Amino acid sequence: MNCDRKAASPDMTETGQLQDTETTRDAFLGGKVHIYQPRRGRHRAGLDAVYLAAALPEGTAGHVVDLGAGVGTAGFCAAARLPGITVTLVELDTTVLTLAKRGLEDDDNAGFASRVSLLEADITAKGSLRHAAGLTPSMADHAIMNPPYYEADRFRASPKEARAGAHMLDERGLEPWARTATDIVREGGSLTVIFRADGLRELLDVLQGRFGSIDVIPLRPRPDSAATRILVRAIRASKAPLQLLPGFVLHEGDGSEFTRQSRAVMRDGEGLGLVPRK
Repeated sequence: MNCDRKAASPDMTETGQLQDTETTRDAFLGGKVHIYQPRRGRHRAGLDAVYLAAALPEGTAGHVVDLGAGVGTAGFCAAARLPGITVTLVELDTTVLTLAKRGLEDDDNAGFASRVSLLEADITAKGSLRHAAGLTPSMADHAIMNPPYYEADRFRASPKEARAGAHMLDERGLEPWARTATDIVREGGSLTVIFRADGLRELLDVLQGRFGSIDVIPLRPRPDSAATRILVRAIRASKAPLQLLPGFVLHEGDGSEFTRQSRAVMRDGEGLGLVPRK
């Protein structure tokens, strides 16, 4: 997926966030998108972010808010693929937010950078603080999010504090993420989430009463494997029932070779071909 990886020198921002942080410049979607991210010590973007962006249907338009955007991979990929959207990347970690800003200044991202903005905000904060930071009610036509996968009381955290924060939910679980998504997405707007497959019940619980028209889309490593990831799409305030869709297979047979569809998504920037619901 990262077909172009080049080391970048440690950088010093005005506030010093990136001092002594070695970064890489990585290409996604066959070079249509370039991302700057820490070489080590923090979460590194990969397949999940690309598939999250690819889940937005063809022709999607309007304002997309990427909650917990990190260095911007999902938002960048969405903007590169969908010319009718503007994107706001929402992130609290100033180090990765600075790298997202560097990505927007990269000449190779010029085709979409003018449609992407950055917002420093804590999406798990109470409403008054979120609103003051710029996460205002009904601001989004669509929201996408790749929340931390693991509960702190069930899984051992990474010894790297920054990496743990990207992977571990706190004691509140997914509730703050769902609450913020509910607040910012307009009625009839969409939410798309990628999450671990065994967390489906937890995700559906926090969406109940807030979103309907839920599509559950399994992602299976191989044709005969159980799903390890799920994409969940939902419509704000809809009453339509849940659907379980066929899903997608990432690898051919028993090997590591990607399927033709996976290669098209990751290397050519194609969408998953999902049909929007109301």
